[in-house]
Amino acid sequence: MSTIKSFFKDTAIYGLASILPRLINFALVRVYTSVLNTSQFSEQTTWYIYAAFLNVILTLGIETAFLRYYSQATEKEGIQKSSMALLLVSSLAFCILGLTFAESIGYLTNMPDINAVRILVWITALDTLVVIPFVFLRITGQPIRYFSIKMLNISILVVVTLLLLIVLPKGLKSAPAFLHKPQIIHIFLANLAASACTLLVLIPLIWKIGINWDQKIVKKLLHYGWPIMVGGLAYVVNENLDKLIIPSFIDKNTNGIYSACYKLSVFMTLYITAFRLGAEPFFFNQYGKENAEQSYSVIMTWFVSIGSIFMLFVVVFVDVFADIFLRQPIYHTGLYIVPILLLAGLFSGIYNNLSVWYKLTDRTRMGMLISITGAALTAITLVILVPFLGMLGGALATLITYGTMACISAFLGKKWYPIPYEWPKIGLIIIVSLGLSLLHFYVFRGNLLIGIVELLVYIIGIMWIQKINLSMVKSLLISKK
Repeated sequence: MSTIKSFFKDTAIYGLASILPRLINFALVRVYTSVLNTSQFSEQTTWYIYAAFLNVILTLGIETAFLRYYSQATEKEGIQKSSMALLLVSSLAFCILGLTFAESIGYLTNMPDINAVRILVWITALDTLVVIPFVFLRITGQPIRYFSIKMLNISILVVVTLLLLIVLPKGLKSAPAFLHKPQIIHIFLANLAASACTLLVLIPLIWKIGINWDQKIVKKLLHYGWPIMVGGLAYVVNENLDKLIIPSFIDKNTNGIYSACYKLSVFMTLYITAFRLGAEPFFFNQYGKENAEQSYSVIMTWFVSIGSIFMLFVVVFVDVFADIFLRQPIYHTGLYIVPILLLAGLFSGIYNNLSVWYKLTDRTRMGMLISITGAALTAITLVILVPFLGMLGGALATLITYGTMACISAFLGKKWYPIPYEWPKIGLIIIVSLGLSLLHFYVFRGNLLIGIVELLVYIIGIMWIQKINLSMVKSLLISKK
């Protein structure tokens, strides 16, 4: 089977398993914005930012380390058992410390509800424990099981969320008093129920994977993984520092609007996530094989091509999405940040694809330094731009950061692991897509007929740029020995 066909097959399967749950989760924004005011939406966003930082710390970069060594290891059981043992230790240690010092954590993070702190501790610990089982399903090619468990998780989340936020407050007056009015803690309880059920379903797989602390393997995994962890923390800074700074420089209500509109860029995030799930195992498995670099180049061009279509698509239908998901009109006032955030997301995906050079050559520390540079740039640009430009400053800071990180990675990659990327073609694709997106948003916004025509013309243009015809598509999909 051709490597390109294999790549797109894996991306489609695992991408669907990632996209559907996240898309359903995104649909819950409609519920949240119906029952929470802008200040409350800002608070629940802030709390989940803390959870994102903790998830990165507790996983220790082991997910990527597992992918790096498992496919090439002769003793695969040692890799999987030691990886599981590492995350079990980190989860238990965090759970003990988090529950013991819950009040102090609440004080330091300005979270007055200690029960909410305790719930978030449990959610974070449980989510850490399922990291290795899920990556094991990916690397061993079990997409149906992976998909089923992901869908079970999101189904439980949706049912419990609707029950706690909609059904019980409206339909059951005899329910306990804390259920009478929708609160942020109810969202956390729904997440806890989903995480707990997911872990229960995966216990047989965890038992199969096994747990064993092999000091030599653990040291190897941590040596590779800790720079990935630091880079992950920097990524969380890039993605979320704006939502921590805006309340300080402006107010919580503005941050609530910004955070809700930020959610509309989820379509680009979903695409990038799906692509990454297929790309990471593919990149590691193809490393060292004939024409691997050419395959990486083709994949990059396709990534940008499809991503640019996503960007224009969301801009064309931005008001439709806002009407569906952002229920209160006050949230619509921040829609002008969406095109900028979509472009920033595209550059984030480009950087993710470019990261192949330091992951394959075991130079994860260089990737860490790039990420730290990006985090510092995020902080600087936010402090400079937000006081003067408000929400627009937050979006521009994100774009500047990811654009800069992609450029740095592309420059360094030429030295350490040259890949013949088609940069002129990629640049043209981005410029045209951005131009059409801005044209529609500021000139033809709301005119879906013109927007659909723009979208169709652009897709035809992409096909022409890529020189796609039936014979070429057929040649890509023919199996090669």
